[in-house]
Amino acid sequence: MRNLKVSDNRRFLVYEDGEPFFYLGDTAWELFHRLNREDAALLLQDRAVKRFTVIQAVVLAEYEGLTVPNAYGHLPLIDNDPTRPNEPYFEHVDAIVSQAEALGLMIGMLPTWGDKWNKRWGVGPEIFTPENARLYGRWLGARYAEAPIIWILGGDRPVETETHRAVIRAMAQGLDEGDGGAHLMSFHPCGGRTSSEWWQDDDWLDFNMLQSGHTRNRDNYAMIAADYARTPVKPCIDAEPGYEDHPSAFDLNNGYLDDYDVRKELYWALFSGACGHTYGCHDIWQMWEEGRKPATFTRTPWKKALHFPGSGQVQHARALMESRPVLTRVPDQSLITSDPGIGTHHVVATRDSAGTYALVYLPSCKPVTVDLSKLSGIRIAVTWYDPRTGEPRPADEVPGGGPREFTPPPVWPDWVLVLDSVS
Repeated sequence: MRNLKVSDNRRFLVYEDGEPFFYLGDTAWELFHRLNREDAALLLQDRAVKRFTVIQAVVLAEYEGLTVPNAYGHLPLIDNDPTRPNEPYFEHVDAIVSQAEALGLMIGMLPTWGDKWNKRWGVGPEIFTPENARLYGRWLGARYAEAPIIWILGGDRPVETETHRAVIRAMAQGLDEGDGGAHLMSFHPCGGRTSSEWWQDDDWLDFNMLQSGHTRNRDNYAMIAADYARTPVKPCIDAEPGYEDHPSAFDLNNGYLDDYDVRKELYWALFSGACGHTYGCHDIWQMWEEGRKPATFTRTPWKKALHFPGSGQVQHARALMESRPVLTRVPDQSLITSDPGIGTHHVVATRDSAGTYALVYLPSCKPVTVDLSKLSGIRIAVTWYDPRTGEPRPADEVPGGGPREFTPPPVWPDWVLVLDSVS
């Protein structure tokens, strides 16, 4: 197992030897609860081929996770007691974690969904106290101390009381005691919120997660920029943006989110300072299939949804980010001297702090004016990168210095403008 840590500049995740780690996640929340090992292997293999790096999954799942057995007939706890884990259930979790490791994937493991410590909505029941949360965390941490894990506390619920705060801190303490501090930790919040609201000053929180939610053209770039600017400095990602094949704002009148919506939130977040991103599909997180009760207008069996275009396109963002220096990348909207636009037209920019390259995301095929004085080259190589295919289209070389307008290829809708200093 190669452990992760936060980079020296506190902006990125890296392996212990300093090699950058790109967090490309998928929300497979019900993976342990609803899938057998053969189907889990199918999902994991597909995501590995598409160059995902993290699969986010929940041990005590949201949908009847304490009352409906897993695919092999086992519940996770004996008498809903967090200090009495049921060994056969966790043997199944072990098997899936091992499958992921064999494919080079990490598990973003949520010890529990949030309704088990704050049943503001959902099925619950609330079973955690600070005392049993620490014991459960210690047991879980020790069990997976040598596994490729990122711990994700929370689970789509707000922290509303001092008891909630104490439960989460106790669970984090237990995980740390159990695995000896081997794994990174974060917190998955409810929609429109960020872990920084509650935990920015807590040492156990290694990086921030936000949930921008399932509304078309949500300004996750502003949420990322706000977390990026906080102190103490911590890496940040959007851990639950709009799901592919989810009705926008939970309203069928708004239509379903598609791969274009996925790409916008992906590049908006990355270019605004995120150290990675999480993809999600509405059908896959719940592992929906015919005969199973769907959540909020689910319409596609999960095995078919594996092949939605968005899940294949997010790897191109990873490839682009890793093709240039990673740890010196900074967000910089001052690169854009034309109107950056709003809504679906919002343009975002990032660059190397040394000026060796700049990347500009154009979500709606409109011309953009870029200040080339932020780049170090006397001449600048111009490439148009297709976020749908990962195909680079070299365009020209232009003199460096000052503002210059660039017009994307006439293929709707979005492009990435890649500018490299060449001399």
